[in-house]
Amino acid sequence: MASTELGGKAQRPRPLSPHLDIYRWSVTMAISIAHRVTGVGLYIGVLLLAWFLLALSSDAASFAVFSAFIHSFIGRLVLFGFTFALFQHLMSGLRHFILDAGYGLDEPLRDPLAWAVVGCSAALTLIVWVIGYAVR
Repeated sequence: MASTELGGKAQRPRPLSPHLDIYRWSVTMAISIAHRVTGVGLYIGVLLLAWFLLALSSDAASFAVFSAFIHSFIGRLVLFGFTFALFQHLMSGLRHFILDAGYGLDEPLRDPLAWAVVGCSAALTLIVWVIGYAVR
């Protein structure tokens, strides 16, 4: 980038913000991005909930279409992903709450706290699905 002139003096260009290629990927960066992605996923899950409520309040044929989808492999995969997104977003929100309080920002706790988000999200998702199939 060439220097610019302002008031007769040549000035050096301001540095640009570094691109993502500069940064080394870390678990905290991945969890932060996953928090945003699961937030979008929760919006999609709310559309699934709205479809369920509309089908429930409509006739039997409408509910049969929803029921056929939700009992299919793809429907269960979507529902499983929604469950994981719900718990990951919740755990990541709790992590952000802890970080906002000033804890876990330093090196000894930063990465384990991010890994705890992944572990707790996976564990809670599996617990809910095991209980769901057990009471079925």
